[in-house]
Amino acid sequence: MAAVAVALFSLTAFAQRSEVLLEKGWKFHRGDVSGAAEAAYDDGAWETVRVPHDWAVFGPFSRLNDLQNVAVTQNFETSASIKTGRTGGLPYVGCGWYRRTFEVPQGRRATLVFDGAMSEARVWVNGREVCFWPYGYNSFHCDVTDAVRSGENVLAVRLENLPNSSRWYPGAGLYRNVHLVLTDDVHVPVWGTYVTTPHVEEAFASVRLETRLDGPDSLAVRLETDILAPSGSVVASRAVAGRAGTSFVQQFLVERPARWSPEHPSLYKACSRVYVGERLADTYETVFGIRSIAFIPEKGFSLNGEPRKFQGVCNHHDLGPLGAAVNEAALRHQLTLLKDMGCDAVRTSHNMPAPELVRLCDEMGLMMMVEPFDEWDVAKCENGYHRYFAEWAERDMVNMLHQYRNHPSVVLWSIGNEVPTQCSPDGWRVAAFLQDICHREDPTRPVTCGMDQVSCILENGFGAVIDIPGLNYRTFRYLEAYERLPQGFILGSETGSTVSSRGVYKRPAEKRFSARDADHQCSAYDLDACAWSNVPDIDFALADDYPWTLGQFVWTGFDYLGEPSPYDTDAWPNHSSMFGIIDLASLPKDRYYLFRSVWNRGDETLHLLPHWNWKRGDRVPVFVYTSYDEAELFVNGVSQGRRSKMVNYPLTRGNQREAVEPRYRLMWEDVPYVPGEISVVAYRNGVAMDSTSVRTAGKPHHLVLETASAGLRADGRDLAYVTVSVVDKDGTLCPLDGREVRFSVNGAGTFRAAANGDPTCLDLFHEPHMHAFNGRLTVLVQSAETPGTVYLHVSAPGLRTATLSLPVSG
Repeated sequence: MAAVAVALFSLTAFAQRSEVLLEKGWKFHRGDVSGAAEAAYDDGAWETVRVPHDWAVFGPFSRLNDLQNVAVTQNFETSASIKTGRTGGLPYVGCGWYRRTFEVPQGRRATLVFDGAMSEARVWVNGREVCFWPYGYNSFHCDVTDAVRSGENVLAVRLENLPNSSRWYPGAGLYRNVHLVLTDDVHVPVWGTYVTTPHVEEAFASVRLETRLDGPDSLAVRLETDILAPSGSVVASRAVAGRAGTSFVQQFLVERPARWSPEHPSLYKACSRVYVGERLADTYETVFGIRSIAFIPEKGFSLNGEPRKFQGVCNHHDLGPLGAAVNEAALRHQLTLLKDMGCDAVRTSHNMPAPELVRLCDEMGLMMMVEPFDEWDVAKCENGYHRYFAEWAERDMVNMLHQYRNHPSVVLWSIGNEVPTQCSPDGWRVAAFLQDICHREDPTRPVTCGMDQVSCILENGFGAVIDIPGLNYRTFRYLEAYERLPQGFILGSETGSTVSSRGVYKRPAEKRFSARDADHQCSAYDLDACAWSNVPDIDFALADDYPWTLGQFVWTGFDYLGEPSPYDTDAWPNHSSMFGIIDLASLPKDRYYLFRSVWNRGDETLHLLPHWNWKRGDRVPVFVYTSYDEAELFVNGVSQGRRSKMVNYPLTRGNQREAVEPRYRLMWEDVPYVPGEISVVAYRNGVAMDSTSVRTAGKPHHLVLETASAGLRADGRDLAYVTVSVVDKDGTLCPLDGREVRFSVNGAGTFRAAANGDPTCLDLFHEPHMHAFNGRLTVLVQSAETPGTVYLHVSAPGLRTATLSLPVSG
């Protein structure tokens, strides 16, 4: 082994449990290698990488990468066609090897925990194969005690992604974290606790903690647990004696609990200590929340006794220019944007999430629908999960349920998305099998499934089996499904699929379905949708008009790599989606403010579109997205009239072509263009409350750098998202500019990636230059591990250079 062994930690003779993040010191090789599993293999020529690592995001893009000739039946396609960019046009297919050393002190048990490995992971320690786990999205763990020796050990991991194995960009490699857990023989195993709150009210709550203890069966042990409030104070304690190799149940009462909700995400902690005689053998912490959920027929969903509707989004797991490599700062950035929009829930479509995402949803206050599968026993992709379903589905489900059942943010389990099995005569049996696993391992949460074949599930019993019937789109069949299914409510498990390109406005502003234009972009007037989907206003109206609707999970919160509908059929260079409310560069589209105007009830919204750089004589639709009920539009001070929201505008049966936009948008359809300024004054009850404006931009003059980050942590992982804007001499955005921008970073940080949100752009994310898209792009700056100041320098031909500095502190 050519790599230098890394000293990971020091342990005293009295240490109980330690966990080491296996982040650095990895060697990586792209392609298959004979003998790489052996401990003595020389990997000195391999690339040194840091995990999490996604080998494919570095490109290059190519039309030929995973070119798929398929019919997407859930999109009503009846014949196969060439799908370009379906998996992002990135080279994720193939094999990759990772190797590193780690140390284990004598007398310790050793367990490796993989948060996710894409995919078909085979793991060796000292040349001995210790586990195989095929599903790339699931977390799994391997007890490697019998394979390790005291001192240095060699870990090798082989991963392989087959072609035609995904419908979107899956990533490649050790794209999530890897942990080494060292314990005593008597210990709490991985995911070995289960917390429930059987009774919750304002005055008190009961807490039940079940703890599994591994160890010699005959050994007498004592388990002591303290419950810590969000303030850190001990509010309850309990001790119990018994034998190792069994489970212990402890009951607690918490007076006047701080109940978890999106508005008040209060977290408790169960701190457990395991004693063998007077020797402390193990310590284990379980973070949890105290809250109650209920799904009531005809009335809908309630949290802590308060009715509410899900204002959720679906998200794929990639992080745009970072690819699939998980980064907590990037996830926090995404959730911060979603929270400000008024979003209160996330669906992990269509796979198990990274544990960092679930932890952040706990901390920041977003409810979750956790979903494991995009296919079951019937294939969507030639080399998809159906190959492993019969043998692995239950094991995958149990891992997911045990890992996330203590998290208060998780309020729903989903067992699948648009699975072809929903139309099988015995499909309901498969659904019942998966749902029963959820009920067995966690009877506290109901189960849903994203169903799109409404005729099938209404006729064959599939829909009637599911606890919470979830419909993907098919808004015009909500009422029928509600009337024919027995549950008494309908969840919008996947809604919208409106498509738009940031800053691209196409006239006239009219509804279009699966429209394809020469520029391969979709209109930012938020009236473009796919053949199977609809614009957001219909979903708003369904939630507002019917108490039995549970709310929605919009497809999607963010654009993602792959699935570039409607430009997915032989339409290269499109390689990323346009479904997102926020684009691939984390820049909000206009649609963000439409959702914010409806969802964010704690803050006002006033947003004016489009830009105001047109040709004289053009007739331009102007829209206002606002939480106010009325507004007046002006062009260079001349009134274009007032518009009021038509709150009583009727929704009949939710047909995708219904025009309910006047309920949620203020629209001036035909405004004569004159250079200068458009402005809007918003009113409530006839009183002027706010105003905003958009000016005609002049000649591009300089660059402006903006970030929400006040500073970075010196941990080598923190990120600042810096928006780069091309502006005129007065600071007005130049909304049509697409020049190439270059960046450099020095000081206490590095350049990590860049993105512009253009689904047709083939600029590589990791190169320090990129074209602006409609005047903007985003640069990601990553902190160093030493404190100091990091400097970002940005330049472009013909423009004044800009510099931004950020403190980096320990």
